[in-house]
Amino acid sequence: MTYQSVFQRYEYKYMLSREQAASFKDQLASKMHIDEYGPTTIRNIYFDTDDYRLIRTSLDKPVYKEKLRLRSYRFADKDDLIFAELKKKYNGVVFKRRTESTYFEIMDWLTAFGEAPRDEQIMREITAFRDHYRDLKPKAFLSYKREAYVTDDGSRLRVTFDTDVLGRDRDISFNSAIYGERILPRDKVLMEIKFSGAMPFWLVELLKENGLHRRGYSKYGEYYMNYLKDNIDNNMKGALLYA
Repeated sequence: MTYQSVFQRYEYKYMLSREQAASFKDQLASKMHIDEYGPTTIRNIYFDTDDYRLIRTSLDKPVYKEKLRLRSYRFADKDDLIFAELKKKYNGVVFKRRTESTYFEIMDWLTAFGEAPRDEQIMREITAFRDHYRDLKPKAFLSYKREAYVTDDGSRLRVTFDTDVLGRDRDISFNSAIYGERILPRDKVLMEIKFSGAMPFWLVELLKENGLHRRGYSKYGEYYMNYLKDNIDNNMKGALLYA
């Protein structure tokens, strides 16, 4: 396997206009370049409980939070390889564990309580996570377009630019078309800076020069708050009414 399977880093987020993003990319050009994959469409399937316990807990901004998602960088059928990712955040540090198997094997493992595709540490951790929450299911499909910039010196610093963020809670599959409710406005770009240790001084200065400030933002969280929360609240009220 050639992909990175373990990450420990900081992830800082910034909301930019399309014009700001274009300008910032130009200013990065002396230090960074777009990665080997070029513009990419990312597809994610988020797992949660029926009452959306994971995302509700995350939105409360606890010291520790966690989530489980599947990721594919293309349309995927049952025999195509995809990623399962367990992502945790503690005191501002992001820990991500990622493993790869076929779409069918991963879905059987996580939704039908089948055996893990392999006996490896990361899969054991994800199995323990699945067993702890018990009723985890695919609850949301999110997609977006991404450009990722990497350094010329080979460091782990990455700057990503995401646009056209869409979400849906139906037809949750990697072998369906890209569509859904718009989460990020058309004129906005979500920039993320991902790094270990300290952010490079030149990048800190570049952010200051452009007047850019960190902000909290969760794609899944935004989708939940804008499109799912009211439906859940209404269902709960209805259940109480007829109890």
